[in-house]
Amino acid sequence: MPLIQLDRISKQYPSAAEQPVPQALNSVTLNIEQGEFVAIMGPSGSGKSTLMNLIGCLDTPSGGHYYLDGRDVTTLAPDELALVRNQTIGFVFQGFNLLKRISALDNVGLPLLYSNIPKSERRSRAAAMLELTGLGRYLHSLPNRMSGGQQQRVAIARALVNQPRLILADEPTGNLDTHTSREIMEIFQTLHKEQGITIVLVTHENDIAAYAKRLIRIVDGAVVYDGKTNLSPRINTN
Repeated sequence: MPLIQLDRISKQYPSAAEQPVPQALNSVTLNIEQGEFVAIMGPSGSGKSTLMNLIGCLDTPSGGHYYLDGRDVTTLAPDELALVRNQTIGFVFQGFNLLKRISALDNVGLPLLYSNIPKSERRSRAAAMLELTGLGRYLHSLPNRMSGGQQQRVAIARALVNQPRLILADEPTGNLDTHTSREIMEIFQTLHKEQGITIVLVTHENDIAAYAKRLIRIVDGAVVYDGKTNLSPRINTN
């Protein structure tokens, strides 16, 4: 059974009176298996961010069904969706979304706080994830005193701390230079290869999409390509 199964998913947003209702997504059907590394690309306004939000249970479709690990999440109430997000999905965003006045350790442990995990276990698990992402020496550093690359590593550690089956990364290297982007993508590649975590990332950069094994292109709310990644990166992916 696929980890992600989208069955004729559509999304419409309200428009001004007497104006046609725009289709952000138009009957999208696709499956993503456990352990895949998938990149989603498309021009601005193509629907790729809408698709990512739906996969991440941050939004609900106007039509169709979305099955996550066999469960139809389109039928869930908001509090149930929040539980799915916390227990099944890890998020990594372009803007890091870290709390600037608390330490890297406490930032990473936040998802565990929402799960009512005891403080000692939260700190232990958060420290392990920071060690995994190469920040074992920065447990008590504040994000505003860290580089962009270090902050994104904290964000990745936070995404991993609840041991999710799925990581969604929305333009995860958009604020980073080429060298740091390569370091971040190598972390994702290691997680995919060594831990079998399913990774779905949105990007507009060929260099970043080239790390994925599968590429989905979206134009005007529809999938126009779904197959092997056929990009030639300028940065090394070995």
